Amino acid sequence: MSETSEAVTPDPDEFYSKAQRKLQQDLKTDNLANAVVHAIVRDEMLPEMIGFISTRDYFFLSSVDADGMPTVSYKGGKVGVAHVVSPKKIVFPSFNGNGMYFSMGNISEASKVGLLFIDMCTPLRVRVQGEAKLTQTEEYMNMFPGAEFVVEVDVTRAFFNCARYIHKHERIEETNKYVPDEKGDAPFPAWKRIDGLQEALHPDDIGKADGAGGTITEDEYNQKVMDGTS
Repeated sequence: MSETSEAVTPDPDEFYSKAQRKLQQDLKTDNLANAVVHAIVRDEMLPEMIGFISTRDYFFLSSVDADGMPTVSYKGGKVGVAHVVSPKKIVFPSFNGNGMYFSMGNISEASKVGLLFIDMCTPLRVRVQGEAKLTQTEEYMNMFPGAEFVVEVDVTRAFFNCARYIHKHERIEETNKYVPDEKGDAPFPAWKRIDGLQEALHPDDIGKADGAGGTITEDEYNQKVMDGTS
């Protein structure tokens, strides 16, 4: 990781949108909103943010498509699933999923993302905003065995967020069994065993259900989800 430069606090008028400003003025919180920006918002990740992000094995990713339609998704992996390259850059993997490429497609055409790193046990959270792109650079791909590609985020805003309304949870599992191992291998997922999906699977996955216990019905899969055994 490169040496951090002096972080800059953005101008509140550039940080907030016109609609956000109007609500602040209507509800008489504009002075408070300005103070919050000066207190916590920076144009890069501070050392304490980097330390926290490096301990996380999951985060939430928000993105928008070219028409502004948003989505948010959960991204999980091993500890350090989001790797901090520098105070202004984060990379994270895109593993095999359901073939929709919803978030990844958004990044390809609109690039703007938000990342929420949260610890439900402490609780604590850090929010990061930036411009993202997809890459298969060898250096980054080698960091994440099993990734189809890597997302490279150029950070534009980072800040700690108030933990006031976070409900505390107790962790019961260290690492999800589906996270790819050092060789990039992972168990065949239960949803790919659903009988009605077999002909629609990626060619590499067709026939693998037989070696994973056979096909199952959609109801059987839903029961596995409810039981926590999927």
